[in-house]
Amino acid sequence: MPGIEILDRADLASLTAYDAVIDVRSPGEFAQDHAPGAINLPVLSDAERAEVGTIYVQEDRFKARRVGAAYVAANVARHLQTALAEKPGGFRPLIYCWRGGMRSNAMAVILSQVGWRTTVLAGGYMTWRRHVTARLYDGALPLRLILLDGDTGCGKTEVLLKLAARGAQVIDLEGLAAHRGSLLGGFAGRPQPSQKMFESRLLGVLDGLDPARPVFVEAESSKVGERMVPPALWQAMAQAPRVELAATPQARARYLVRAYRDIIEDRAALDEALRRLPTPPGRKRLAAWAELADAGDFEALALALIELHYDPAYRRSRRKETRGLLGVVDAGGLEAADLDAAAAEILRRVAD
Repeated sequence: MPGIEILDRADLASLTAYDAVIDVRSPGEFAQDHAPGAINLPVLSDAERAEVGTIYVQEDRFKARRVGAAYVAANVARHLQTALAEKPGGFRPLIYCWRGGMRSNAMAVILSQVGWRTTVLAGGYMTWRRHVTARLYDGALPLRLILLDGDTGCGKTEVLLKLAARGAQVIDLEGLAAHRGSLLGGFAGRPQPSQKMFESRLLGVLDGLDPARPVFVEAESSKVGERMVPPALWQAMAQAPRVELAATPQARARYLVRAYRDIIEDRAALDEALRRLPTPPGRKRLAAWAELADAGDFEALALALIELHYDPAYRRSRRKETRGLLGVVDAGGLEAADLDAAAAEILRRVAD
């Protein structure tokens, strides 16, 4: 029988050396977090895992192993007939479970008997998690970060994506965290990933960056929605120089109406977001904003939020700003052509 190999590290370069990284944990565990690029071929479903665990604790350990083995055999057989059915003889999978124990070894034994050169990640998912923690919590990131700054509604996220389209290196924190980073920033029907998943996605991006080239990142706060920017990246951002986008309040109000169309169309979500303002508006102000929303005058509502909430908050934070300013770039009317021109101007200034 072909031997099973062991991998004792979980850096991205090591993981990508395999034809597939197979996470055999339950779908619920996989959804919470997994190694970048991993596919989920569970040997126990969420319900089966719960059943086996209950039998193990409340009845009999031998019975739990027997019941679990039957489920594992049936599930691995199904994977061999579906997801793995067309894999060639030279297929090289890497398998992991929670701690590199029974679940991953059960799958590995069967796959190795098929004839595939099979490897198990020692320590399982927890080895990956320790690697993430070491990189994002305990170390320093040798990156040439440049912050994309500016008032709310000046198109920072869109400019960041246009920089990427022009070949620049970017870290899209809002995309990774599934949140637009402001009070109205949630995406309808798209929950944020877990903190661990956010960090795994982030590290996957960081490991693909060239430290010799500049990396653009939006000047977020230390949290993007409910997800915390890990300390290593936050410390690098705190020391990075800024490029600031500028536009008139009227242009920004028009842009916010376009960018937050999903929130505008969900009146209950809009009303709840307005009530969650850090400085609670009085009843008269809330009533006035409700009248604007009722009338469909969302540009006037956005302009009121800019003038009464967002800009005062930004001015307060700007007074504490110590990071260097590389320049201010006019984003014009914040139309697509204006934002593309702003991206080109940012790249020109950074290159100078």
